[in-house]
Amino acid sequence: MKKYLILLALTLSVNPAWADKYADTIKVFKNAGGSAAFFKNSYGYAIFPTIGKAGLGIGAAHGEGRVYEQGTYKGDTSMTQLSIGFQAGGQAFSQVIFFQDKRAFKEFTSGNFEFGAQASAVAITAGAQATASTTGQSAGRSGGKNDATTVGKYNKGMAIFTVAKGGLMYEAAVSGQKFTYKAK
Repeated sequence: MKKYLILLALTLSVNPAWADKYADTIKVFKNAGGSAAFFKNSYGYAIFPTIGKAGLGIGAAHGEGRVYEQGTYKGDTSMTQLSIGFQAGGQAFSQVIFFQDKRAFKEFTSGNFEFGAQASAVAITAGAQATASTTGQSAGRSGGKNDATTVGKYNKGMAIFTVAKGGLMYEAAVSGQKFTYKAK
């Protein structure tokens, strides 16, 4: 009986190495082409494993994420977006925002609004998107997390990349995004 109790105690004390949604999403972007180099050269980044979005004339999106400064987890973030325009459907996508320098990092973590205009089309897990906003421009396409490609560059200190996860949505809308940040 004593051997079984010792075995049970050892079994319960061992923590399995579970991959988390943040590590998985970072891996997708590191393997997605253009966004890979940004992990090495940026001051920091915010990673959103899943942002859910839906709309029919008026739309909304929301997602939770984490913020990293020079590779170190610094706090949590959330993104809420409202949009108006020609849009119909729903989608889910992953997003990473890279900060070129400390100034861009501080600007993001202050919680300022960001307004943008975007056009995208997503069908199941194949997607194409283009975004022009006050934080920069980005474009990309994906056929799913295992064969996503990304392209982009810094604009005003930030570069944004997205990978479609699924859904069915067409959108040509004006949107406003609000990011909140809470240090850990």
